[in-house]
Amino acid sequence: MRLAFLVPLSLLFVGVTAPPAAAADCTAAPAPQVDWQRCYLDERDLSHKDLSRSRLRETSFQRTKLDGADLTGVDAYRARFLSAAMAEARLDDGIFVEGDFTKAVLDKASLRRADLRRTKFFRASLRGADLTGAKILGADLLNADLSGAHWIDGQKVCAEGSVGECN
Repeated sequence: MRLAFLVPLSLLFVGVTAPPAAAADCTAAPAPQVDWQRCYLDERDLSHKDLSRSRLRETSFQRTKLDGADLTGVDAYRARFLSAAMAEARLDDGIFVEGDFTKAVLDKASLRRADLRRTKFFRASLRGADLTGAKILGADLLNADLSGAHWIDGQKVCAEGSVGECN
């Protein structure tokens, strides 16, 4: 008679768990690759700061000054930039899917190749912004000012008075 020693797999791994993911540091100084996931950074002055390649998922930047800031390559999925000042900011190659830029000022900002799918730009100002190569499927541009913006095809420049769509 052969005895099989069958041990349930769950018993073999008792006490073995995956290491916890590093928590975001909402008090960290602005810097490239900072992890500010789910932080509240409302009403701060981050003008001209380098936040490139940072993790900003579900972070709130309401009424924050980000004029001239470098947000190149950030992961800002579902981030909120309501009424943020972002003139001349660089958002190239960033992920802003389902983000909210309601009433944000993005005049002359660069959003080249940014992923803006299902993002809200309600009453935002994108005057002179560069949207070349941006993904905008499902983006809400209701009452957004696109005057002088370079459109996603990289060729068309939106006419003065383009509101809600590029004319």
